[in-house]
Amino acid sequence: MQIALFQPDIPQNTGTILRLCACLDVAAHIIEPAGFDTSDRNFRRAGMDYLDQVSLKRHDSWSKFEEWRSEAGCRLILFTTKTAKSYLDFSYNASDILLFGRETAGVTDAVVAAADARLLIPMKPSLRSLNVAVTAAMAVGEALRQTGAPVTGPAI
Repeated sequence: MQIALFQPDIPQNTGTILRLCACLDVAAHIIEPAGFDTSDRNFRRAGMDYLDQVSLKRHDSWSKFEEWRSEAGCRLILFTTKTAKSYLDFSYNASDILLFGRETAGVTDAVVAAADARLLIPMKPSLRSLNVAVTAAMAVGEALRQTGAPVTGPAI
């Protein structure tokens, strides 16, 4: 299982997601350009000392990421508010890449078109969205549960 962040622009969210990846032994990808420098103190503080423990690959652009993904043969699962299919009604594979868009702008039409599946986390209709780090945690939790991926050591 892998998590990819498309042009993330809030360092605290990215740091939190990378910490999640480290703790669950899930590979992470950042698709540039990011809206912050990875030396940003908010990014480092949110990721704490876990950033050195995550398997992280940075991609210079969407096209470079797609080139890598094509060679790797992984499905791309986009989490978006612009679909009707619940993340709970989807069958995940261990090699899937769970993709999350920019906090302020989502993803481009090209990214939507490239996705093998588009999923949402159902929520109260009068509210706009969940925090991206919360969404990533819910999504990867369900994907790991379904695929039976082992997580070693204590949970908390």
